[in-house]
Amino acid sequence: MKGSCACGAITFTVSGPPQGASCCHCSQCRKMSGHVWASAFVPETGIAVDGPVKWVSLTEQARRGICPDCGAFLFWKAHDEDTMSFALGAVDGPTGLHLEKHIFTATKGDYYTLSDGLPQRD
Repeated sequence: MKGSCACGAITFTVSGPPQGASCCHCSQCRKMSGHVWASAFVPETGIAVDGPVKWVSLTEQARRGICPDCGAFLFWKAHDEDTMSFALGAVDGPTGLHLEKHIFTATKGDYYTLSDGLPQRD
């Protein structure tokens, strides 16, 4: 599976099966993506990234990887985990994945409802 940012400055290749496809509704993901952030994760050794990723720490728990040129929000990495999440919307072509859950639903926007029947975690 390969992906890239909107301008093509950053590319990534995922080796191994992605897990945990989910939509994050936390206020930070909503602000960075403009709505919700759909992602999956792999072991950190299972993703190769090329390009000028800018890492931003908005909390003490994690950092987010964005493109400094086009602003695409591509990666999420917890400081104490050996996995990395990547944006499903940045994958070039089909992912072959299906969403498994919604997370941080307690802080979701008030302008939409979740009615797809997937599990929701506050």
